[in-house]
Amino acid sequence: MLGSMLVGMLVSMLVGILLVMLLSAVSASAQQRTRTLDSLRKHGVRTDTAQAQPVLVTASAVSNFTISTVDDIDGGTIFAGKKSEQVRMSSITANTSSNNARQVFSGVAGLNIWDNDGGGVQMGIGGRGLSPNRTSNFTTRQNGYDIAADPLGYPESYYTPPMDAVDRIQVVRGAGSLRYGTQFGGMINFVMREPKKDSTFEGRVRSTYGSFNYAGLYAEGSGTVEDVGYIALYQLRRSDGWRANSGFAVHTAYASVATSLTQSLRVKADYTFFAYQSQQPGGLTDRMFADNPSQSIRSRNWFEVQWNLVSLNIDYLVSESTGIKSVFFGNFSSRDALGNQDRINMSDRGGERSLIAGTFRNVGNETTVQHAFNGISEEMSSIVAGVRLFHGTTSQKQGNASSGSDPDFTFLHPSNVEGSDFRYPNDNAAVFAESILRLGGGFAIVPGIRGELITTRSDGYYSLRVEDFAGNLLVDSNVSEMRQRTRSFVLFGIGVLYHSPEQWECYANASQNYRSITFSDLHINNPNLRIDSNITDERGYTLDAGIRGTLFDIVAFDASAFYLRYANRIGELLRSDEAPLFQPYRYRTNVADAYTAGVEAVVELNATRLFKLNSSWPVVRVLMNGALTEGRYLNSDDASIRNRFVELVPPYVVRTGLSAETQGFRASFVLAFVGKQYSDATNTEYSASAVTGAIPAYNVADLSASYVFSRYKIEMSCNNLFDNRYFSRRADAYPGPGIIPADARSFSVTLQATF
Repeated sequence: MLGSMLVGMLVSMLVGILLVMLLSAVSASAQQRTRTLDSLRKHGVRTDTAQAQPVLVTASAVSNFTISTVDDIDGGTIFAGKKSEQVRMSSITANTSSNNARQVFSGVAGLNIWDNDGGGVQMGIGGRGLSPNRTSNFTTRQNGYDIAADPLGYPESYYTPPMDAVDRIQVVRGAGSLRYGTQFGGMINFVMREPKKDSTFEGRVRSTYGSFNYAGLYAEGSGTVEDVGYIALYQLRRSDGWRANSGFAVHTAYASVATSLTQSLRVKADYTFFAYQSQQPGGLTDRMFADNPSQSIRSRNWFEVQWNLVSLNIDYLVSESTGIKSVFFGNFSSRDALGNQDRINMSDRGGERSLIAGTFRNVGNETTVQHAFNGISEEMSSIVAGVRLFHGTTSQKQGNASSGSDPDFTFLHPSNVEGSDFRYPNDNAAVFAESILRLGGGFAIVPGIRGELITTRSDGYYSLRVEDFAGNLLVDSNVSEMRQRTRSFVLFGIGVLYHSPEQWECYANASQNYRSITFSDLHINNPNLRIDSNITDERGYTLDAGIRGTLFDIVAFDASAFYLRYANRIGELLRSDEAPLFQPYRYRTNVADAYTAGVEAVVELNATRLFKLNSSWPVVRVLMNGALTEGRYLNSDDASIRNRFVELVPPYVVRTGLSAETQGFRASFVLAFVGKQYSDATNTEYSASAVTGAIPAYNVADLSASYVFSRYKIEMSCNNLFDNRYFSRRADAYPGPGIIPADARSFSVTLQATF
C-alpha cells in the first residue's frame, strides 16, 4: 500500500515538474537571468563570488533553496553531467551541535543513514545498496583531501567534521570514481568554513545543553590581516548517553592559514585534531530490544580514536585560462576497540577482554591542471587532468587485554599478541582526466578516464587455535604470512548535459567503478564473522540520468533514475557452526553478481512565492524527498541467495519537511520513512545472535528552530520528536554485536554569540 502511494507521489512530482517546465517558456526575465548565470558557470566562474574587471556580483540560481547543485566546474573538479548535490549549512535549520545527519542531509535523496550514534561522533551514510558503515563506500574528504583511515585498504571514516565548522557538503554519486577514487558510492567532501575577508578578527561561541547530560562547547576565531586569512576553532562534546554504558567525550580542533605569495600563487595550510573516547553499550537480541531498548548487558566495552590530519594546498594561476592545484596531505592516526565481542545472547562472565589496535600513517599528493580552451562552439570548454600519489601503512594488532571494566587500552603481551599482528603497506598511483566539451545550444559532453596502479602488502602472523568438542586445546601456534598483490586497471566514463534557456538542465552519466578488498577482509578474529580466504575485489558500473533546476524561483527539483551493477559483490551470508552447537555467524565472501536500481527525486516548493504572499508573511518551504530502490542478486549457484534482495536496500526512503523563516526566526520539521531491509544476502528474518536478521521499517521526526537578535542566536532542537523505538543497524562487531537501538527523544538548547 505504502509502495503504491510512493510511486504515485513520485509520478505526480515528475508530471508536475514537466508541466511547470512547459509554462516556464513564458518567463522572459527568468530566461535572461539564467543565461547570465549559465554563461558564468560554463566558463568555470563560481556564481557565488565576486569577479573583478569588470565587477559582477550575483547569487547562485538555487541559493534560496535547501536543494543546491554544484557549479559545472568548481575547485579544479568537473561536476557537470554527474549526479551531484550540495548542502549549504547556512540554508538549513538543523541540530549541528550533535551532527544530526538526518537533518543535515534531508535534501539529498536516497541516502540510507544509520541512527546508532546519538552524538553524531561517526556518521554512517550509504545508499543504493552500499553499507553506511562509517561512510566507507564513499570517498570521504575534507577540503578536497582524504580523511578516512586508508582510502583503499581501510576506507572507514572514524572522524566526522563538526557541522558547526562546515560551510557546505558536496556529494557526488558513482561517477565520482573518475576524479576522486574508484568507490561505488562516489564522494562526500566536507568544505570547512573560511575566514572573514573584511575583518581582522571575528569570534563565534556556541554553548549547547541537552538530554542525557549532553553538553557542547564550540569556539571559533577568524579574520584577515593584510593578505593572511586565518581560522581556528575548537569543539567539545560529551554525554552520558541514552542507554546505560554509552557515555562519550569528543574533542575537535581545526586551524587554517592562507595567503597569497604573489598575484598568481596562493598557499593554504590546515591541521585537524580529533579525539574521542566512548563507552559502548553493546548490542541487543530481538527479544531484548522488544523488552527494553535502553538496556545494556555490556559494561566493559570501550572505543578510542586519535586523528591527526594535515594538508598543504597550492594554487597557481599560470595564465587566464590555465591553473594548477596541488594538495599535499597526511593522516597520522589510531583507533582502539576494547571489550567482549562474544555473541550478545551470551552473558559477559568477566575475564580478559579483546583489544584491536590500529595505527594509520598515510601521505599523499594530488595535483590537477585545469585549462579552458576554445572548442567547436563559441562557448569555452575545459579540461582537468591530474595525478595522485599515495603511500600508507596500516598496522593492526588483536590480542588480550585486562579483565577489568576501565578503558585500559594496553595488551597483556604486546610483543606477542594472542590474535594477530600485521602491517599493511599500501601504494597507489593514479592518473585521471576529464573534459567538458561545449557543443553549443546548451549541449555538452563530459568524457573521463582514470588509470590506477595499486600495490598492497601484508606481513605478520595470526594465531591458530584448535579445540576439540570438550574444549581441550589441540593446536596453539602462530602462522606467519607475507603477501603482495599488484593490480592495474583503467576506468572510463562519459556524461552528457543540456542546459535549457530556462532554469533547468538534463544530465546523464555512465562510469565504471572498482572496490578493492579491505584489510579487514584479510584477517579478523571475531566469533560473529568469518572471512572467505579467496575473497576478491569488486567491479562494476553506475548509470545515472536526470533533470534538475529551478523554475520561477518557486520550485527547485532534482529527479533522476540510476542503475548500479556489481560483479562479484562482497556480501554476508548466514552460516552456522558444526554440531552440537550450530552457533550462527556471518560469512563474508563474494556472494554473486548483483544490481540495484531505482528513482530518486527531491522537490522543494517556496509556498510564499507560489501564492504571491506579501513580505509580512514568513517564507514557507515544503520539501519532498523520495527514493524507490530495488536490489537483487543474480547468477548464483547458491539457491539460498538466488534472486534474493541485496542487503541494506530499503525499498523506499522518504524524507519530507516543512520550514519557515521570518524576521530572524527559522524553524524546520523533517519526517523520515525508511522501508524494511535485510542485513545479509540470504534475507534472514531472525537469528539467535541478532547480528543477522531483518531491519523493520521505521519512521522518525526531528524539529529545530532558531532566533537571531543582534549578535546573539538561540537554537532549540528535538530529535526523534515522537519518541519512536526503532533500529537501523545490526552490527557483527563494535559497537555491537547485535541490534544497535536508535536514541530516544532528546532535546537541546544552544546559545550563540558573535563578536
